[in-house]
Amino acid sequence: MSIAVVDKVLDRLIRAIEGLLSLALLAAIALNFINVIGRYVFGHSILVADELQIDVMIWIAFLGAGVVAWRGEHLRMDALLVRAPAPVASLLRFAELLLLIVLSGFVAVQSWRYTGQMSGSVSPLGGIPMWVPHSAVVVGFGLIAVIGVRHLFRGGRP
Repeated sequence: MSIAVVDKVLDRLIRAIEGLLSLALLAAIALNFINVIGRYVFGHSILVADELQIDVMIWIAFLGAGVVAWRGEHLRMDALLVRAPAPVASLLRFAELLLLIVLSGFVAVQSWRYTGQMSGSVSPLGGIPMWVPHSAVVVGFGLIAVIGVRHLFRGGRP
C-alpha cells in the first residue's frame, strides 16, 4: 500500500471524525438546552444528561487531538527550533516525532489494558458501560501514534 493511499484513507477518516465530533457537540448542546428547559420550566431534569455530556466531551477531546495531529497544529515550544541551523532543526523535529510515536503508543497500550478492566463496570446514574469513555483515550492516542508514523514516512511533515 503506497503512502498516497494511506494519506487518502487517513484524510477521509479525519474528515469523518470532524463531522462526527461536530454532530456530537451539537447533540451535547441540544441535550444541555433541553435539560435546562426541563429543569427550570417543567421542574424535571434528565438525570443522565450530565453524564452523557461529559462522555461526549471526553471523546471530543481525544479524537480532536488526532485531528490536530493530522494537521500538525499541536502546540509546541519552538522558539529555539526556528533559530537553530537547518540540520539541527531537522534532527530535533525527527526526535520530536519519534517521541510522539513512542509516548502516544505507550499511552494507547496502557489505556487499552485499563479499559479492559472496565468490563462489567457501569456509571452510577446512566448505567453507561465505563469502557465507553475510557476507550476514547485508546482511540485518540492510537490515532495520534498512527498519524505520527505516517508523518515519519513523509519526512516529518503533516
